[in-house]
Amino acid sequence: MNASKIYTCAIARSVNLLGDKWSLLILRDIILHKKSRFKEFRSSKEKIATNILTNRLSFLLKEGFIEKITPLGTKKSTRYIALDKGISTIPIIIEMYLFSIHSIEESILDESQVTIKVALIGNRKAFEAKRIEEYLDFAKELRAL
Repeated sequence: MNASKIYTCAIARSVNLLGDKWSLLILRDIILHKKSRFKEFRSSKEKIATNILTNRLSFLLKEGFIEKITPLGTKKSTRYIALDKGISTIPIIIEMYLFSIHSIEESILDESQVTIKVALIGNRKAFEAKRIEEYLDFAKELRAL
């Protein structure tokens, strides 16, 4: 990914920053599922390869979407939290979700996915506001460790 390229089109710039599925899935996991550790990202259903995960985390750090914190000063204590730029991707993630959720057979969704579907389709704005508030509280707790 070439983030330093000068773009004259906002869509081209956005696709350059977020057009790869792994970046959006990592941000989804951080913000909506409150994952913060490398091993938690690796355990996602999509099974991201370690080298790709390392690359995407580095890219998201460099571009200011996430921050790396090490509360205990050790590699094992490393956590990743979303910054304002990362949190601002929630509407994009939600729109992508809403675009395709109706084409996924509900019987293959787990309980958590069904709960999200019902809440999101029921009241998108309330879902988004609640998730942002919950995430900000979670990130605050991680910073306090």
